[in-house]
Amino acid sequence: MSEIDSQSSLTCDNNDDGESGQVLPFPTAPESQPSHGPTSVPLSDVLGDVLRTERLDQDRTLADVAERAAVSLPYLSEVERGRKEVSSDVLDAITRSLGIEVADVLERAADRLRGRADWRGPTCSLIAA
Repeated sequence: MSEIDSQSSLTCDNNDDGESGQVLPFPTAPESQPSHGPTSVPLSDVLGDVLRTERLDQDRTLADVAERAAVSLPYLSEVERGRKEVSSDVLDAITRSLGIEVADVLERAADRLRGRADWRGPTCSLIAA
């Protein structure tokens, strides 16, 4: 049995005789650790933007890339917009369909995260016909 006291610690009772064991303080996050606050960007946004940029640079459609990657078009769209966290297997399938390496996508994403701390994600433009 465990109980949490007001000091943010955990007391464990591992003995049959009812004696309490060692008190372990809960770990706290270091102050320097980044959070998803106003200056950080979710990785899903950056990965999605890298994938979309590559697809558009190749003049490919969502439908073409989704079909070759064996993922649904709506799912690929959500990935590109940063709305879905992509698994490593799906990321591999998407990058193969684009003819690029996963490592290249990750390097581009890392470059964007390092060089553009103010980056807020993909932007949309309305194009009139």
